[in-house]
Amino acid sequence: MFDLSIATYNIHKGFSQFNRRFVLHELRERLRELNADIVFLQEVQGAHSRIHNPDGAHAQHEFLAHENWLHHAYGKNSVYDAGHHGNAILSRFPISGSSNRDISAHRFESRGLLHCEIEFPNINNKIHCLCVHLGLSTRGRNFQFNALVKHIQQYVPVDEPLIIAGDFNDWNNRAHLQLAKELDLHEVFESWGGALARSFPVSFPVLRLDRIYVRGLAVNHAEVHAKTPWNKISDHAALSAHVQLL
Repeated sequence: MFDLSIATYNIHKGFSQFNRRFVLHELRERLRELNADIVFLQEVQGAHSRIHNPDGAHAQHEFLAHENWLHHAYGKNSVYDAGHHGNAILSRFPISGSSNRDISAHRFESRGLLHCEIEFPNINNKIHCLCVHLGLSTRGRNFQFNALVKHIQQYVPVDEPLIIAGDFNDWNNRAHLQLAKELDLHEVFESWGGALARSFPVSFPVLRLDRIYVRGLAVNHAEVHAKTPWNKISDHAALSAHVQLL
């Protein structure tokens, strides 16, 4: 049986809650402690003329991946004069293909869907990994849910394992039923503990914004990381899970 550890985290462009501190170095140490095979990241700064990463050269996902995740992909979503940010996937296993699809619902809020195909040793099927950060408005999210469903139906065979993780901004839980009904997906925290994880704001998590959905995988464990020292970095809690190929 093949076991896999995964995590998802909205890193808030490397800043702590309320933008009080730049915490990218500390964030990398916390991610390494999770020891996840695949990490799904949102609000990753790909470039910024006024923010310098600790090593002075790399994009944030490259700095975070250094020496621990040899394979990574970045999807540039929001572009502005000073730089750009988007989603990223870090992996200990080879990424055989990646694409970034624009699923923005309007010109005032840029959103993307990062899709990676990850190869594993001694396994015939690859695993499809999708990292998302959906919009703030209900109307925009409905458009993005539909785009997500169509993308998966077109590009992910039903017999190949699938993971979708990220910040869904789905405070009214509308995505949950749609993804389960149309794509036969299961949310890992609901499967493990019976309820979606409370992940925002990290200082007092009440909203269930961050999710990990799977298909073709069994859930062995799921955990929310919101207590010290996690509440000192980002404004979201990190989520992690251990899953197993069916």
